[in-house]
Amino acid sequence: MSLIQLPVQDLLRENENHCCDGCGPAGICVKIVSIAELPTRFGDFQIVAFSNDKDGKDHIAIVRGDVTDGEDIPVRLHSECLTGDALGSLRCDCRDQLEAALTAIGKMDKGIVLYLRQEGRGIGLANKIRAYALQDAGLDTVEANLALGFRDDERDYEVAAHMLMSLKVQSIRLMTNNPRKIEDLKRYGVRVSGRIPHVLPPNPHNEFYLRTKAEKSGHMLDLKDFKGKVHLQEQDDRPIVKGMTPSQIEALHE
Repeated sequence: MSLIQLPVQDLLRENENHCCDGCGPAGICVKIVSIAELPTRFGDFQIVAFSNDKDGKDHIAIVRGDVTDGEDIPVRLHSECLTGDALGSLRCDCRDQLEAALTAIGKMDKGIVLYLRQEGRGIGLANKIRAYALQDAGLDTVEANLALGFRDDERDYEVAAHMLMSLKVQSIRLMTNNPRKIEDLKRYGVRVSGRIPHVLPPNPHNEFYLRTKAEKSGHMLDLKDFKGKVHLQEQDDRPIVKGMTPSQIEALHE
């Protein structure tokens, strides 16, 4: 059954002149701008495009079935990763996560994948490549972000929360290993009724990256699943980037 034939088409008309006080402390206003059919190798979906008044980026929802007014809708939040999603990089698990989510939801009656334009955990593509270079020098993914003057994770989910509200989803079961996503969505008014674990096997190139996410970023991954590949610091002095604050430099040596 197509969303084009269902209430989401009414939502598109409602959103033509949409303006609201927004979501979260930034007051971000999001609106639906276009809907189309999206047949894929993972199943038949509809793709819903959103604009917002925060970042000038077009975010999308990949929707299975009629989710309007739905309860306990399975939802995956996926942040854009050009190197993983498009180029098949093995340094992360992003493509595996995206394909697994689309495969799972493609077999369900209803579900959503939100594809969010938050490259490199929110630091952008060029900075992500800079972080890769620092990781090549021996830093882990958290240390590399700190060395560049960023937080561990610069993403926020205000836009995602408003996207779900625009689709009139009543409650969701979030497909995630990241507790921060659950906390942020709840803080922005989304009812999260449950969690669907989204754990995928590591490969030799991303095992240390995933272990770091579990140990330093609180991701809900079982460290027993990892073989504990040794990650050697290639130099004694951690890279210090111009513009870093004393507290950021100190954090590298903790």
